[in-house]
Amino acid sequence: MQRGNTVLIIDAKYYNHTTQVHFDKHTLHSNNLYQIFTYVKSKLSIGEEDNTVSGMLLYAKTEEEIQPDNVYQMHGSQISVKTLDLNLPFVEIAAQMDRIVESHFTGVIKAD
Repeated sequence: MQRGNTVLIIDAKYYNHTTQVHFDKHTLHSNNLYQIFTYVKSKLSIGEEDNTVSGMLLYAKTEEEIQPDNVYQMHGSQISVKTLDLNLPFVEIAAQMDRIVESHFTGVIKAD
């Protein structure tokens, strides 16, 4: 997605368990973070230097108690992780997505 010179790359994921447990601590699948980070850096490397490029991992909501909702800065790039509840009527799913995207485009910070 792009608004002006702000680009958002979204990678949608579904797992039965959105997080993994390591030493009794819930963490994201690190491979997913590295994958979206690679997409962002690839976009920047093909002539998008004038744009602010960021990435988002979008997970389908599960029955788990913990649902990802984080923003990371990885080597100057913003990577966010959001959850979308797909058990709602389509109009509500679309509204969730609109809120997620709008909050991203109004809150993105360009890295120096």
